[in-house]
Amino acid sequence: MLNRLTAVLFALTVSICVSGVMAESAHVTKPRIIISTDIGGTDPDDNQSIIHLMMYSDCFDIEGLVSSPSFGDGSVNELLREIDVYEKGFPVLKKYYAGLMTPDDLRKLSKQGRKGLAPYEGFGSSTEGSEWIVKCARKESDRPLYVLVWGTLEDVAQALHDAPDIKDRIRVYFIGGPNKKWGVNSYTYIAKNFPDLWMIENNATYRGLISNGKNDDGYYDKHIAGAGHMGTDFKNYYDGRVKMGDTPSLLYMMNGDPNDPTGESWGGSFERISESPYTIFDRDTNERDSVAPYSVVEYRFTGPKVSDDNIGKEFFTFRIDRQDWPGVYIGNGNYAVRYSPKQPAKLSYETFSDIEELNGHKGELTVTTIWPGGKTPDGITLGNNWFTDRQDPNLFEGPWQGSVTVRKFRKEVLDNWSERWSRLK
Repeated sequence: MLNRLTAVLFALTVSICVSGVMAESAHVTKPRIIISTDIGGTDPDDNQSIIHLMMYSDCFDIEGLVSSPSFGDGSVNELLREIDVYEKGFPVLKKYYAGLMTPDDLRKLSKQGRKGLAPYEGFGSSTEGSEWIVKCARKESDRPLYVLVWGTLEDVAQALHDAPDIKDRIRVYFIGGPNKKWGVNSYTYIAKNFPDLWMIENNATYRGLISNGKNDDGYYDKHIAGAGHMGTDFKNYYDGRVKMGDTPSLLYMMNGDPNDPTGESWGGSFERISESPYTIFDRDTNERDSVAPYSVVEYRFTGPKVSDDNIGKEFFTFRIDRQDWPGVYIGNGNYAVRYSPKQPAKLSYETFSDIEELNGHKGELTVTTIWPGGKTPDGITLGNNWFTDRQDPNLFEGPWQGSVTVRKFRKEVLDNWSERWSRLK
């Protein structure tokens, strides 16, 4: 835990960072962070968030940038390309924000993590990225290491598997929702094996920063257009519309007390949960069967008993919400697939396999509106430091639970950022 002096110094850092120029000689405490990002994959909002991070790099002790692409062509090269863009604006920005990290320093911290999703067991082989997380976590420091996860939890799960001793040295802020859906196996591994991990599981709150589609406020044209190479690059992602669904993890560190997830911050306010809902169905379901959004759902089917050498191998495809998921053998004639619904919905599914017993299963599933909902028979008991989206109905925006706790600060956040963009014009 941070001692009282460290906490005071951290608060001083925050106030300087978000209000104006940080003096180069200021002796203040910054939060230690590692970013795990799927930049260059299927969703370009990570590019927007990386640009934001680099422009505010004076606010953090950045110890790593890990490329963890679950899908697509993402790699560490996309991180390096964005750093090259930042380098072109850096000489101007550093005149005003002396504590900004240099492009060369950021390049040295860029590491390649896992490409693709973890198997059913939730981990695979170590990567440069997972090893870097372990190395940074084991540094002697009176400050915790915050791991801000913008994609799936693959490299975090691998790091914890390889080095369980780091569990009490890291704090994880996870942008979940769709990322939890894709990385359901790595999430399940962490929740089951490290329930005492300090975790903010942000499944919907982050949506408060995303502009409202056609009702975008024109922020790009007002504040970013004409801001040099970085401004031009920003236009490449969502035509400049501010999405940045991962940026609330940074905002949480910039404004508020990161030791207290239940307090207010630019990056949201959260509440403790004691159970991660987990539902195992050993039958086909119908619309009367319901689960909470963002929960873990596992379907199990009985088929031919084969040798244990086949455990973990794919034997059927589970198609739900127009997407395919691998169903694997788990032993003793049992086969399974996991899924995590990304939002309230009515879903239908079907299975496909060359094995008769596994082919042609069909059913429906109702995803309710409140996470985590009631207790589930197979729920994962969590420790005292697992936090997630607030359930107060007044904090919803449409189906997005807790979103208001970020939305209320959106204008303040963007107004603060506009000052930095103006330096590049």
